[in-house]
Amino acid sequence: MKEQNCGSCSQCSEDSGLTLSRRSFLGTTGAAMVGAAVSMSSVEALAAGGKQGPLNLVEKIFEAHRVGGELKTGKMIALKVDQVMNHDINGMAWLEFEAIGLDTVKVPFAISFVDHNMLQTDYMNPDDHIFMQTAAAKFGAHFSRPGNGVCHQVHLERFAAPGKIYFGTDSHTPTAGGMGMIAIGVGGLDVAAMFAGMPFEFNMPKVVQIKLTGNLQRPYVTAMDVILTILQKLSVKGGVGKIIEYSGPGVANLTLTERATITNMGAELGATTSIFPSDEQTRKFLKAQGREKEWKALAADPGAQYDQTIEIDLSKLEPMIALPWSPDKVVPIRTVAGKKVNQVCIGSCTNSSYGMMKTVATMLKGNTVDEMVSLLINPGSRQVYSMLAKDGSVADMIQSGARMLESGCGPCIGMGAAPGSGQVSVRSYNRNFKGRSGTKDAQVYLASPISCAAMALKGEIIDPRDAGIKVPMVAEPAQYLINDSMIVKPKKDRSKIKIVRGPNIKPLPVKEALRDTIAATTLLKVGDNITTDAIMPSGAKVLPLRMNIPKISEHVFESVDKTFASRAMALKDKGGSIIVGGDNYGQGSSREHAALAPMYLGVQAVIAKNIARIHNSNLINFGILPLMFKSDEDYKRVAQGDELVIRNVIKNVKGSQTYEVENKTQGYTFTVVSKLNVREQEIMVLGGLLPYIKAQQAKA
Repeated sequence: MKEQNCGSCSQCSEDSGLTLSRRSFLGTTGAAMVGAAVSMSSVEALAAGGKQGPLNLVEKIFEAHRVGGELKTGKMIALKVDQVMNHDINGMAWLEFEAIGLDTVKVPFAISFVDHNMLQTDYMNPDDHIFMQTAAAKFGAHFSRPGNGVCHQVHLERFAAPGKIYFGTDSHTPTAGGMGMIAIGVGGLDVAAMFAGMPFEFNMPKVVQIKLTGNLQRPYVTAMDVILTILQKLSVKGGVGKIIEYSGPGVANLTLTERATITNMGAELGATTSIFPSDEQTRKFLKAQGREKEWKALAADPGAQYDQTIEIDLSKLEPMIALPWSPDKVVPIRTVAGKKVNQVCIGSCTNSSYGMMKTVATMLKGNTVDEMVSLLINPGSRQVYSMLAKDGSVADMIQSGARMLESGCGPCIGMGAAPGSGQVSVRSYNRNFKGRSGTKDAQVYLASPISCAAMALKGEIIDPRDAGIKVPMVAEPAQYLINDSMIVKPKKDRSKIKIVRGPNIKPLPVKEALRDTIAATTLLKVGDNITTDAIMPSGAKVLPLRMNIPKISEHVFESVDKTFASRAMALKDKGGSIIVGGDNYGQGSSREHAALAPMYLGVQAVIAKNIARIHNSNLINFGILPLMFKSDEDYKRVAQGDELVIRNVIKNVKGSQTYEVENKTQGYTFTVVSKLNVREQEIMVLGGLLPYIKAQQAKA
């Protein structure tokens, strides 16, 4: 791989004020703005603030959707939205939308999925499912029923389209970037605002070009090996503040589903999103899905500029594996071959295309899974599952000894199929954070489905090229099995629809306005790369509490410090608390509960070396002030238990965004900063996004 910089990165430190009309979430004005048709063909700027000259693909789509701001790195930009989704972990988005006070969604296409939290061990999950279904029906959104599949794969199959902009309450929403669309993961409250017709406003990221050449050495080297190689080079924070745009002659050699695997795991880079051009591969997939009319060719203009360019020769890649417990801890499989394997999981949203799952079935056919390995397979969508059942592949998998799970997130989110104590689990999923599997000391690895299948049969980590197993690569079909009966469409007359609320669905807590003086205890100090899984655990025990904030808050940071929640509650009425974090604090899942639950517990601020994008937004949305150390020495010096005082908070939020922090315990002062744009400053002062929206409604 070869890397070069364009020298324009000095723009990234620039900030600007942006004052936009907030009418977009009220009545027909918002619906018209969001639904307006905009030409995708322009090279010249469409309006003031646009960019002159040739545009890269990201700039083209942004320019076609821009309703305010500037198309310039680091500057604020506001985008109209085409598609919005939430899923069952962020079912809170419907409570938040309800609190806004509108009676219908104001975005052209809205959908809710149930795919994460489907284990029904008591009343809580089914209660949440019917709440989401009736809320979607009441407010005019589509609803994908439990069993229809993982949101990312279903959306790719049935709704994603080139040139559109799509937001979802999941960090892997960028899967749809394989279709040539902008697809970005955000928090639930952001989605509620977009349900209400508001544009999405953020600082324009850098655009990094990854130029692909050559062709994969199929069948043993796959799209999963491409993204693992990129993670090895760039790390889990290498994409922060960036959008990855793929180009080059190697792109044409990747199928659309292979591209979706790569954009899915682009989330692990910390990237805002990833995108491929729309070409004949895109057209082929849409035609097979019966949606060819939604196809359009999209690519960067000749001479388009990028903030950085990285070159990858696909023909030189080999089978790779991510070691525990980070997706970027990547090495060639051959370097760790021989380690015994206890569990293998294949499927989920990262590697569940029909062609890939059928290829796995052909590898398993006539063979038997190693006697010490438990093989679990969860096809990512009902469409793929049905096709595998129809052609006999499911029978071949079962005969080999595989255990078939339903079409959902399952083991990836710690929802069942947890490994045994200290066991080695190899998965074709996207994350292997410590404890995410449901077993804290499990050794979880990530590899391609073909590599996983070889390891399941051999009982050890092995390069699939050395396994002696025939791998007849199966192509994607010319026609998929189309059956949308599990997607409930909005009804014309919704006047008699009642939202059903179970006893576990509690009112949404709202934070008070920002204090001008924060005097609080450093309740917890953590290191680098703390994930949202560590802040707010997932799994079958905790996730059913997601619409009961008082109860789910009892589990905040429990894998790090079991006393955190009780200590936070003891301080809630005494000034609250502060969390101190290291580098890349809050990486991983977009779950807003990692901000919402700490807010409920009285957390006033997070001070870290830096904070991951989605979590930073979620902190702002729930009124927790995100601050950053100016030096590593300041981070090292502050200790858990220190009493910190920050004065003139409101003045500094609106002004210099530089704050003096008095450490009363140790008797010294240090400086921290925030990086809030104008809109975020207003949100913080009011105590969060919901009070902000209410204030805009009152003004209107």
